[in-house]
Amino acid sequence: MDTALTLTTDMKLVLGLVGFTMAMFLFERIRADVVALVVLVLLGLSGLVDPDELFNGFSGNAVMSVIATMILGAGLDRTGALNRLAGWLLRRAHGVEQRLLLLTTAVAGLNSSFMQNPSVMALYMPVASRLSSRTGLSLPRLLLPIAAAIVMGGSLTMVGNSPLILLNDLLMAANSNLPSGAATLEPLKMFAPLPIGIVLLLASLGYFHFFGDKRLRDDDGKGVTPARTQSYFAKAYGIDGDVYELTVTADSPLVGMSLGEAEALHGAPLLLALKTGDESRLAPPADARIWVGSVLGAMGPKQQVGDFAQNQFLRLSSRLRIFGDLFNPSRAGISEAVVPATSKFIGKTGTDLQLRKQFGLSLLAVNRDKTVHRENVRDVALRAGDMLVFHSIWTDLAEAAESRDLVVVTDYPKGEQRPHKLKLALTIFVVAMLLALSSRLPVSIALMTGVAGMLVAGVLNIDEAYAAINWKTVFLMACLIPLGWAMDSSGAAAWVAGHSIERLPGGTPTWLLEVLMGLLTTAFSLVIGHVGATIVMVPLAINLALAAGGNPTAFALIVALSASNNFMTASNPVISMITGPAGYTGKELWRIGGPLSLVYTLLAVAMVNLMF
Repeated sequence: MDTALTLTTDMKLVLGLVGFTMAMFLFERIRADVVALVVLVLLGLSGLVDPDELFNGFSGNAVMSVIATMILGAGLDRTGALNRLAGWLLRRAHGVEQRLLLLTTAVAGLNSSFMQNPSVMALYMPVASRLSSRTGLSLPRLLLPIAAAIVMGGSLTMVGNSPLILLNDLLMAANSNLPSGAATLEPLKMFAPLPIGIVLLLASLGYFHFFGDKRLRDDDGKGVTPARTQSYFAKAYGIDGDVYELTVTADSPLVGMSLGEAEALHGAPLLLALKTGDESRLAPPADARIWVGSVLGAMGPKQQVGDFAQNQFLRLSSRLRIFGDLFNPSRAGISEAVVPATSKFIGKTGTDLQLRKQFGLSLLAVNRDKTVHRENVRDVALRAGDMLVFHSIWTDLAEAAESRDLVVVTDYPKGEQRPHKLKLALTIFVVAMLLALSSRLPVSIALMTGVAGMLVAGVLNIDEAYAAINWKTVFLMACLIPLGWAMDSSGAAAWVAGHSIERLPGGTPTWLLEVLMGLLTTAFSLVIGHVGATIVMVPLAINLALAAGGNPTAFALIVALSASNNFMTASNPVISMITGPAGYTGKELWRIGGPLSLVYTLLAVAMVNLMF
C-alpha cells in the first residue's frame, strides 16, 4: 500500500467530522442521535457522500437486521418465555447461589446470540428481580455477571450485536476502494464467530465464578426487591413496610377464621395474599378460610407484623419463598384509581362490591377530599372523585379498568401476554434462524421473514412491533454508516493506516498490531459508543491490515468484537441499563470490568488468529 498519500481536503473534512463526532459524544451536550443526524447532513452538504447514497444507511441490511431482532425478541417476550425461564433456572439451581449465578449468566449469554444485547438485558431485568426476590440474592451480585455474559454471548453469531451486524456491510463497502491486486473481502457467515463467542462466554462465566464474584457488593437484599413498597404510597397514604410471610401454626387462634375476621383483629397488618393447600393467590376473598399450614402474605412495618405474628402464634419469614412470584413488580403492585361520576361503584362499599372476589383487587385506602381513610376501609361508601388505592395483579387491574367504573391513574405494565402462542413463536423463530443460516438469503430477509410470521400468527400486533423498536439505536446507526463510507472512499482511513505503520518499529508482529487495534477500538467505544467505534475503526483496520500485510477480514473482525468490549462505563447500553437498579459506582465498574476487558481483548485476538 502507498504510505505516502497526500492529505487532501476531503480527508481533512472526514477526519474533522470524526473528531467532531467524538467530541460531541464525549461531552454529551447534544443527544447522540441528533449528533449523528448533524454528521449525516454535513456529509451531504460537503459532497463527501453522493446525495443519492446519503440515506442508503436507513435501508441497509444492518439496520433492517437490527430492527428485525428487536421485534423477534419482543415476540418471544410476549409469550412469557422469560417467565418460564426464571422458573426453570430456580428449579435447576436447587437453592445453590453459585449454581444459580452460573445457570442464569450462561443462559443469558446464549440468548444474546440471536437478539440485540440491550433487548436481552431488558428481558432479563425482571428475571433478575424475580430471582433476587425468591432467593434473597441482591441485584448487585446478579446484574453485572448477567450483563457481561450478554455482551460476551453477542459474539456467538453475526446478529448478536450491532457491531457484528454492521461488519458485513462495511466489508462489502470496502471492496470498492481496495487497491489493485487485493483480494475481494467476503461477508462472514452467520456462525463464523461461534468459536470466539464460546471462548469469550466461558471466560466471562469463569471470571465471575473465581474472581469477579468476590468483588461484587452484597447489599443484603437492599437492592430493588419486589417486596418493597413505593415511597410515594408510604408518604401519601401511610402504606409502608415490607411484605412478610406468616405461617399459621396449630396453636394459632386464626385457625378456622375467615380472612375478613383476621383482618378485623387489633393490630392486624395488611393481608394481601393467602396460600392454602397448593393454591396461592393475591387479594383472597374475605370469606377464605385460614387453616393450619396456611401462609399469609402480610404487608406493614416490621414491628407491627412481628407483634401480630407473636400474638397469633405465627411463624414469620422476611424472605418470600412462597409469594416471591406473586409480589414481583412486573406482575403486581400498588396503584391508584379514581371513581368517575358515571361509576356503578358510587354509594357502595368495598364489602358490597366484593372487590377481591370479583376483581382481584385489595382495597388499601380511600383518599377523599385530601383525607385518607385507612381504618375499616372496606366499609366506606364510595363517592364520585374518591381516589382508591389497590394492591393487585396488573392484569386483574386492567380487566377491572375495562368496565369504566374505575379510571386507573398509575402507570403499570399493560402488555398483553400470550402464553398460548409460545410454541408457535418458537417455531417461527427457529425457521427464521435456519433461513439465516442459508447462504441464499441475506440475514435481513431471513429475520424479517420471522417478523412477518409473528405478525401474521398473532404473536405480536403491528403496534407492538413498532413499540419494540429502539428508534434511537436505529437512527444512530443509519446516520453514522455514511461516515464509515466517507472514511474509506476519501482515503482518510488509508492515510491514517499508512502513517501509523511508518511510525511503528520495523518488524512489528501482526498480532501486536491486532492487540493495539483492539485496545484502541475499546477506547473509542468508551467515548463514541459501540456503533460509532465500529463505523470509524473498521475502514481503518482494513487499511492497516493491507499496509502491514495482515488479513483485512481478521483485523475488521477484531474491531467489531472490541467495539462491544466495554464493561466499565454507561456508554455501553447494556451497562447503562444496570447501573441504576444495582447502584454500581463508576469505581466499582472499572475495578471489576477493567480486568475483564483486558481478558476479552487478548482472547479475541488469540481466537481470531487461530481461525484466520
